[in-house]
Amino acid sequence: MTSHPQPPQPLALYGPDFAADPHGHYRTLREHGPLAPVRIAPGIEAMLVTDYQAAVDLLRDTHTFSKDPRAWQATVPADSPVLPVLGHRPTALFSDGAEHARYRDAINDTLALIEPHILRAQVAGVAQQLIAEFAATGSGDLIAQYARLLPLHVFVTWFGVDPADGDRIVDGIGGMMNPEQGAAAAYADLVDVVTRLVADRRARPRRDLTSYFLAHPAHLDNDETVRQITLLMSAGHDPETNLIGNATLHMLTDERYAGSLHGGAMTAHEAINEVLWQDPPIANLAAHYPRHDTEFHGVRLRAGQLVLVSFGAANTQSGPAGSPTGVRSGGSAHLAWSAGPHRCPAKQPALLIAMTAIEQLTSQLCDAELSVPVSELLWRPGPFHRALVHLPVRFTPLDTHVSAGPDREPARQPEVPIGT
Repeated sequence: MTSHPQPPQPLALYGPDFAADPHGHYRTLREHGPLAPVRIAPGIEAMLVTDYQAAVDLLRDTHTFSKDPRAWQATVPADSPVLPVLGHRPTALFSDGAEHARYRDAINDTLALIEPHILRAQVAGVAQQLIAEFAATGSGDLIAQYARLLPLHVFVTWFGVDPADGDRIVDGIGGMMNPEQGAAAAYADLVDVVTRLVADRRARPRRDLTSYFLAHPAHLDNDETVRQITLLMSAGHDPETNLIGNATLHMLTDERYAGSLHGGAMTAHEAINEVLWQDPPIANLAAHYPRHDTEFHGVRLRAGQLVLVSFGAANTQSGPAGSPTGVRSGGSAHLAWSAGPHRCPAKQPALLIAMTAIEQLTSQLCDAELSVPVSELLWRPGPFHRALVHLPVRFTPLDTHVSAGPDREPARQPEVPIGT
């Protein structure tokens, strides 16, 4: 295969320039072939896969590539801000072979306990509660007051987290994705919350997912249990927030949705699918490391070199010729859930949460519209996510009342059928 020229300098995927125009950066990178060098934090470089077929090949090739980052990690400063996301932990995300299968079985079996009808009812109840907190004002920030809080209540309920620790979970997950400051401290605080939860459930099991992890036939020790739960929380909360926010913005701004949450011909499901194609909440991740020096799609890679997949770039690159957005509406072959043995295990509950959350908005804030121009919306900087800072809207105030807001009393914990 013919080698492609490389950019003279790695392109930075952090900071406000990338956050404001990621697809412009992807177009520049794609000019240099299916992989191109990038910088994901000061002094930290990687090869980024921007080609759809190359991404699929990488995600499925367990013979050439490993998920274990420890050889690469040894070359990175211990205080690097990307290590809370990329640094090795004993989880399914950073393991191969039998070890990966053991962790994955525990995750799959635990997630299987989430009954869809219970989850939908819980999300709808929490959504109504959250909307009622600001509906009478006629305005709100659908990120801070809605999309960020809703997944938190799912975790509090299903994992049995103390509601008083909710803010620490949100800050820990959001902070660990920040490539510039505080990432290590944020992740350490998240681990502390979950460590105390796991120790309590080891001593006093309850009917929650944390207790089921501990009782699973995989026989996870306390630290392994902590790491699988923090993985699920970090992979579930911030991306879920971003998916709800990005899809809601899409419905508010795309003319096919009539410019509002009400009256459009397109559905929440279609908006979510289009966002997963065009602006997936996790834009660049799926870290892999060559097991040996190799050539991949015409590009030489060193053993242990960090290779990331750009879901955002690969998805849009694969769109049909002539499409104005590059998005295949209605398709299901996008890579937002990854592919291969490390494909996201929580696709169905994540979709159910997002669809229910947006459907509640459409039914209650039916004339909502952006309260600022689209050009004034801010996106969170960072190489890994596609995430709005805020989503301010205005709407006709609702005459509503809720007796116990979400920061007063969380949704009642369902009876998880452990042991059945």
